[in-house]
Amino acid sequence: MQVRAATRGSALALWQTRHVASLLECEIDEVVVSTVGDRNTDVPIHSMGGKGVFVKEVQAAVLDGRADFAVHSGKDLPAVTPDGLVLVCVPARADARDALVGASWASLSPGAHIATGSVRRRAQLAWHRPDLVFSELRGNIQTRLEKLESGGFDGIVMAAAAIDRLALDLSIPVDRLDPAIMLPQVAQGALAIECRADDTETIAVLRAIQHADTRRVVDTERAFLHELGGDCDLPAGAHATLGDDGIEITGMLASLDGRVLIRERRVGTDPDHLGRAVARFLLDERGGRDLLADLR
Repeated sequence: MQVRAATRGSALALWQTRHVASLLECEIDEVVVSTVGDRNTDVPIHSMGGKGVFVKEVQAAVLDGRADFAVHSGKDLPAVTPDGLVLVCVPARADARDALVGASWASLSPGAHIATGSVRRRAQLAWHRPDLVFSELRGNIQTRLEKLESGGFDGIVMAAAAIDRLALDLSIPVDRLDPAIMLPQVAQGALAIECRADDTETIAVLRAIQHADTRRVVDTERAFLHELGGDCDLPAGAHATLGDDGIEITGMLASLDGRVLIRERRVGTDPDHLGRAVARFLLDERGGRDLLADLR
């Protein structure tokens, strides 16, 4: 079966699409799409509205028939799926953690300069270390590494999965941050594959590469984000794992400056109920609604 996959054009996005092709064991025509987030690399993501800046045009290519399905980084995908599409499968997850590149967390000097384009990462680092200085950082992986070398930063933060997937052999420190320090973005390290809801043939093909355990934890994290409002660029994070007692999830919401940070950990069995319950607790019992009101 010859299928067409919509994808962004970065090296990481193309790796992800070709990885899906290897899992499917079939030929894929790559439909490369430029997104708002790709075209506006000098604008902070949260200033562009956050919602779907890396996925809307990719989704449109599927909806208008240019592609049969779309391959997304799970962390870029808002929690609300557009009408006409279905999140059909989630393959096995890579490392969900964030990585500090250029320094180790324990060795950061007072007033160290960290570059990141993520409000979630900045807020959590500032919560632990109010002395840190931050700069905005956008661009693809190679661009960010080049800016680290030339920009006078002590470190940058990126997804550990990106380092692994691109097989980057870095000669500088790479410190994978424990979720106790830095909760990942929802669905970080996972791939999310969407297709048209009425395309039964493509759905059947793609479901063969669904990883059931990954889908359960990703659905739990996405339910948490959905309850918060569906925006993948809030200063919010969640990490779910499977254990003997079911699904364990920790969710976090913070102020942009990191002065306020609230977390909650719970265990349950139903992904949607559990993820939403953690979000509702943060919103209703820990002052999260006031935090969201300040953000908006």
